[in-house]
Amino acid sequence: MKKVAVVAGGMSSEREISLMTGQGVLESLLRQGYDAFLLELTPHIFDFVRTLEKEKPDVIFNALHGRFGEDGNIQGLFNLMQIPYTHSGVLASALSMNKKMAKILFEKEGLPVAEDKIITLFDLKQKEHLPYPYVIKPLNEGSSVGVYIITSPEDEKALMERWPFGGAAVMMEEYIQGREMSVPVLDGKAIGVVEIAPKKGFYTYENKYQEGRTDHFIPAPIPQKQTDLLMDYAERAHHVLGCKGASRTDFRYDDTQPDKEPRLVILELNNQPGMTALSLLPEVAKKAGISYDEVVSSLVEEAECEE
Repeated sequence: MKKVAVVAGGMSSEREISLMTGQGVLESLLRQGYDAFLLELTPHIFDFVRTLEKEKPDVIFNALHGRFGEDGNIQGLFNLMQIPYTHSGVLASALSMNKKMAKILFEKEGLPVAEDKIITLFDLKQKEHLPYPYVIKPLNEGSSVGVYIITSPEDEKALMERWPFGGAAVMMEEYIQGREMSVPVLDGKAIGVVEIAPKKGFYTYENKYQEGRTDHFIPAPIPQKQTDLLMDYAERAHHVLGCKGASRTDFRYDDTQPDKEPRLVILELNNQPGMTALSLLPEVAKKAGISYDEVVSSLVEEAECEE
């Protein structure tokens, strides 16, 4: 069996979730007979590289989330070291992580996206904003980290008092009414549609990863026509960014206008979906007859370096 380094942790805001994903993947690999070990990525990058050189894994299972883990940085290192790794390569990872660049490509592919503006805190103070309600989100974070829904001038004032982005540019995006859907893709094929229904508020980081705060409906209770469209859009989004292995595309599904067809809008594509007990990819895969172990082993067996 192959020797697999499960790389987890990292320096992003999603570090703890990455460690949870890594532990689940490690247990799966050991269960299946792989020679696997967990390797934590820390700011001591030279120690990390030395460990890889010493252990000489056949494959790296990239269980990192967020910046420096799924944005092309670590993928470039693995390419330089010539160690095959799971999930997407450098360019696809960088494009997936940058919400604006991804949306530009989605639009060129004919995929539906929300109106947006790239702004700074100064712009917000100058009232350079979309009509209420609108969404503020960082350009390169995942798991709904730093996402705010702004409905009034009071919300803007409160946000500016606790502004988490400094002078960095962020995305201001049209708020889409309705429900949230997500579509995992494995090996280029959509495997199902899940509706995500938080019991309070929207699908925040806390609602994603604290048990009992969100209901998942699989398959999503929507007409087959819209199910097929969502799966088609997710596959096209995966391919237009050049993703490999697994991805998960999140959508808004606006069916609040009874006299109109539901509006489907891509929010973002996650090129390294979580594999925790509460993660959507393994849950949807299970409903599609694909076990957690099968997802893990397929990613490992298809791992490769970019030429």
